[in-house]
Amino acid sequence: MTVDIDIRHQQGDFTLAARFASAGRLTALFGRSGSGKTTLINVIAGLVRPDQGRVSVNGQTLVDTEHRLFVPAHRRRVGYVFQEGRLFPHLTVRRNLLFGRWFTPREDRRDEFAHVVELLGLEALLERYPASLSGGEKQRVAIGRALLASPRILLMDEPLASLDDARKAEILPYIERLRDEMEIPIVYVSHSLSEVVRLATTVVVLSDGQVVASGSVADVMARPEMTAITGRAEAGAVLEMRVAAHDVTYGLTRLASPAGEVRVPYANNLRLGTEVRVQILARDVMIGLQPPVGLSALNVLAGTIAEIGPLGSPIVDLRIDCNGQLVLAQLTRYAIDRLGLSVGKPVHAIVKSVSFAGRA
Repeated sequence: MTVDIDIRHQQGDFTLAARFASAGRLTALFGRSGSGKTTLINVIAGLVRPDQGRVSVNGQTLVDTEHRLFVPAHRRRVGYVFQEGRLFPHLTVRRNLLFGRWFTPREDRRDEFAHVVELLGLEALLERYPASLSGGEKQRVAIGRALLASPRILLMDEPLASLDDARKAEILPYIERLRDEMEIPIVYVSHSLSEVVRLATTVVVLSDGQVVASGSVADVMARPEMTAITGRAEAGAVLEMRVAAHDVTYGLTRLASPAGEVRVPYANNLRLGTEVRVQILARDVMIGLQPPVGLSALNVLAGTIAEIGPLGSPIVDLRIDCNGQLVLAQLTRYAIDRLGLSVGKPVHAIVKSVSFAGRA
């Protein structure tokens, strides 16, 4: 599953110049509003014709301006899920779902109706009309309709933006199932860092029409320049971990990784051995020169300072290498001087269990 983009496009005063390649199951386009995410996804869909460049999906070229190739949108077999479900109000859920199949030649139809219905948990909704559905249910139906068109690629443009937190929590596991079970590359547009951390296998960060970073979630989120994109409040590192044990008595779950072990609030929905992704916000990390004694914080990760950001402001970013995994911290310049911190110095990163921002 590959997506290869190298395009340049002028739209009024805005210039989009994006170049990246992804072999991930779910590629997240992340950035602030106006960074070019939706324009880029519309280039992939064939709704915007770029001034210059090339677009290919799974080895099939969709755009190549040098050779004057532009495959029209209706021939690309692209599944597109928008912010709102855009369902046909006069059709039942069943007929909305089947609508997607009408435009796909029989020999190209890949996904069985029953499989998609089961995958998205739509069995109880088939005879209902859109007006009776919740926002999360409508989005699941919209995803199912896109899948039943047997697309070569699934594009999702901020599909959770119009949902409240409860509806987002409802639909996120279904998107994870799509990512893990369907053999379709997904390009997912979002400005929500928590969604990206949970869902993405590859992250492409856009800023002012430029790709400023791309790669795995852990690699991209650990880069110090990401603070300018996320803001200091959301800056942090992502650790790939494994569920090692559940402590029912104290309501904690123990996670293990090369960086060390951490305890997080009890996650009884996760089986032992499950791979999880945990974000540690930089503002929640304290630094000690020695293993702490007499502190309530349960999580201590030993490492060495890999990088200290510019010292020109009162708050400074640090990157700590914990046995190959990176943890970010934000300290005052005064604290750095007082502790005598420098690159290569052994330290201990200390995090309270209640501070963990999330997992996937």
